[in-house]
Amino acid sequence: MRLVPENPENRDVRVPRLVGLMAVDAHEAARAHDLFLTAPDRPDLRAAAVDHVVRQYPPPGAQMPRKSAVYVWFDFGEGEGGGGIREPRVPRPPVGGLRRELAEPGEPPPSYCAALSSS
Repeated sequence: MRLVPENPENRDVRVPRLVGLMAVDAHEAARAHDLFLTAPDRPDLRAAAVDHVVRQYPPPGAQMPRKSAVYVWFDFGEGEGGGGIREPRVPRPPVGGLRRELAEPGEPPPSYCAALSSS
């Protein structure tokens, strides 16, 4: 049997976790693992410097050959979640809110509560 010395250039590397990192940090993490970063939703990856990675493929911990590409996305696709719309609800809740539904401490319960407990 002939032993071939292991060449560190041929070894596979583990894919780092990139989700949650800013584009700049994700690029550095991939480069530190001798991987390339590519973003299908950002043709110019350098313009996405402060955007955060929301998905990656292959997943963290996967083994890949050195110099391989890791795909990252910065936007959620249609129907894949996200934070939703951040605006005030219209119409606003009626004035009084829970005070109309719940009794204040020390007050007798509302009449509909008494009707429920007696049945």
